[in-house]
Amino acid sequence: MSGLFITLEGPEGAGKSTNRDYLAERLREQGIDVLLTREPGGTPLAERVRELLLAPSEEPMAADTELLLVFAARAQHLAQVIRPALARGCVVLCDRFTDATYAYQGGGRGLSETRIALLEEFVQGSLRPDLTLIFDLPIEVGLARAAARGRLDRFEQEGRQFFDAVRHTYLRRAAEQPQRYRILDAAQSLGDVQLALDKLLPQLLELQRG
Repeated sequence: MSGLFITLEGPEGAGKSTNRDYLAERLREQGIDVLLTREPGGTPLAERVRELLLAPSEEPMAADTELLLVFAARAQHLAQVIRPALARGCVVLCDRFTDATYAYQGGGRGLSETRIALLEEFVQGSLRPDLTLIFDLPIEVGLARAAARGRLDRFEQEGRQFFDAVRHTYLRRAAEQPQRYRILDAAQSLGDVQLALDKLLPQLLELQRG
């Protein structure tokens, strides 16, 4: 039995975690086994890598170091959590995955997408999300929401140009592969975003049934 792999993507302040939890609740109401996880992270070891990636540091992190750390954490996450859950038939809801690498390290850092794709193939093999939900909103709205949460992490401290590139990359990827992506307007109220998720639910259930 094969599960369903759904990823939630978007910039800072888009409400991915909150809406991931809401979607999980709605799926569980249908009797579906759901696993919630996140990237970078998802296992104790990968969470330690996450701390390295997010913590501001006096020593600048090279873009290639950042990229390799992201995929190192992902390899552990896949081996210990995601692949076993999918093999059990779970619906896996993951807050960020490799689309974030293309957006942040590719778009934001300017790293070659060819290089990212090589690592994607090496770490993931043929595994790709069945569906990716992109929570899109204007940069200034997302950064204001992130700032309201408290101290900014290393990525949240980046400038407008970085986040413009991140958002553009997400939207470009969605336009190139419309069968896998759904874009949600995350600038709406939380209630409106969740209403949009409710409307997507029949599609998710159909995917889950195979």
